Amino acid sequence: MKTIVIIGGGFCGTMTAVNLARFRTGALRVVLVNHKFPLGRGVAYSTTQSEHLLNVAARNMSALADHPNHLLDWLRTRSEYADVPEATLRETFIPRKTYGDYLRSLLLWYSRPLDDSAEFQVDFIDGEAVDVQRQGERCIVLLADGQAIEADKVLLATGNQPPAELSVASPEVLQHPGYFASPWDGWQKQLRDNPQHGATADAIVLGTGLTMVDALLTLLAHDWQGRITAVSRHGWLPQSHFKGIEYPDFPPADVASMSLEQLVDLLEEHCDRLRKQGANPAIVVDKMRPHTQRIWQKFSVAEKREFCRRYAARWNVIRHRIAQQIHQRVAEAASSGKLHVVAGSIERLEADGPRLRVVVKDANGDTRALEAGVVVNCTGPCRSFSKVPVALFQNLLGSGLVQVDDLDMGLRVDTDFTAIDAAGNRSDLLYAMGPLLHGTLWETIAVPELRGQALRVAQTLLEACAAAEPGHELWPATAEAAVLEYCI
Repeated sequence: MKTIVIIGGGFCGTMTAVNLARFRTGALRVVLVNHKFPLGRGVAYSTTQSEHLLNVAARNMSALADHPNHLLDWLRTRSEYADVPEATLRETFIPRKTYGDYLRSLLLWYSRPLDDSAEFQVDFIDGEAVDVQRQGERCIVLLADGQAIEADKVLLATGNQPPAELSVASPEVLQHPGYFASPWDGWQKQLRDNPQHGATADAIVLGTGLTMVDALLTLLAHDWQGRITAVSRHGWLPQSHFKGIEYPDFPPADVASMSLEQLVDLLEEHCDRLRKQGANPAIVVDKMRPHTQRIWQKFSVAEKREFCRRYAARWNVIRHRIAQQIHQRVAEAASSGKLHVVAGSIERLEADGPRLRVVVKDANGDTRALEAGVVVNCTGPCRSFSKVPVALFQNLLGSGLVQVDDLDMGLRVDTDFTAIDAAGNRSDLLYAMGPLLHGTLWETIAVPELRGQALRVAQTLLEACAAAEPGHELWPATAEAAVLEYCI
């Protein structure tokens, strides 16, 4: 029996396991190795707070690429959505914890034994994978607790990397009880349980993006009485989803072949047109979405770097929007003085007894010091992949089983998600997907992209396993129609 080990139990790992179960025809064992966050939920959907909503309406959040209404049908099984009008349900931004229930239900349903033949099994292991080592034509996955799992193929599906360590932080800050280096490691519970930092302390959130919004909602939900300050280079807050208009003039048929300079000119032209019509220019970003990965892959390395340097921050603010009701809460917090936004670069992060000090330099070169009892790092995942403080990837890079992409944003893969090793060869063991491919695809963190990847990766894995056993098919020919045409 072939064994596929999936490292990562969030959306990517969960849905790949589900698709392996859905489409395999031969004997197969799937081992899902999960660490830190609840299996089937991952970072994004492990929250227990109802205030944390999806950033995409329910109509486009099916986890199955070949069943676009699957989530909507599942929501009808829950009492709170049973009588919601169809048009309303489609546009609803459901709680992320509810979406986590959805993913976990899919995983548990498809991992159940189908019969007594024992030709298919799914094993769940709670542990941290720290290395993958070749063993003949197979490999072993090593866990931090000493376990070793034999495998024929391994999928790296670990999601977003932890935030980078702040080089401007003094050593004392890293040990300070009021500093939280990651917004995903239970800082809320630590904060509640630490009487030194009660709800009257001032709080500083480093970053003004989607993660900052989560932190703000958490603080507001616990009736935080102190001042909340959010700091980022530009001070841009996430924008709200809006009702668009028909705009058939964009994009042109040749958009995927344009240079960065041509694309910038095109976007500016159409944004200006939309403003003159009284429409939101973000419409052009939405209409670019089906083409973004192809455009990115055709850019030169120099163009990709130029985009990241000059345009990425603004693109992300426009592209990754939030539900209207969440945007309203953020706006109300700002207008009431509860939330203060500061634009500038972080020069220093220092400890001063029970308090922390953040020194910020604005665009004019002027500095100011902000003080608080609590600082939460919401600057986002580490973007220099070779420096990610994760034992698994440091070991894989060190052994040459994988290599980083041209921008050092993630791993280099072939068009079928096969990892490329340090010598430039296709791996016969390792595959990768999701945010690990940020430098390769750019758009690779949202469900509409990831569900397609999960289907294609499952196909790749099953075909690779079957190729080792001539005449034995693991991926049925009838499933081919279910595989949509994604660019990678």
